[in-house]
Amino acid sequence: MEEKRVAVFRKEHFNAAHRLHNPHWSDEKNKAVFGLCNNPNYHGHNYELIVQVTGPIDPETGYVVDLKYLSDLIKTHVTDRFDHKNLNLDTEEFAQLNPTAEHIAIVIYEKLKANLAPQLDLKIRLYETERNFVEYPVVG
Repeated sequence: MEEKRVAVFRKEHFNAAHRLHNPHWSDEKNKAVFGLCNNPNYHGHNYELIVQVTGPIDPETGYVVDLKYLSDLIKTHVTDRFDHKNLNLDTEEFAQLNPTAEHIAIVIYEKLKANLAPQLDLKIRLYETERNFVEYPVVG
């Protein structure tokens, strides 16, 4: 009999500032590539985060994952670390990594995945704006 897998979701938000900038490029090239996102005084976003955990249902609890545990995990590893921060200046994760939505999603994935049971799959959807969002990982 095929194992039934279910996806559960947790939605959170955080506010953070960043500057998209490649230190190996000239100011002109940075401005041409990143536009207003290269503002030397930074700019902010109200990020919406959707965390998807997929796996088998635990026969003892009826859960794929305890959503309180997932909420606490996100609080510890994402919102407490990134909310109301300048990602470039206030976080070790982005001290040397350009804080694009793509990189932020991967960093969040790696932090959360390390704290989930190995049989659970994880997907991160991060909205930088209402119209712009990224997902990690993707298949294919």
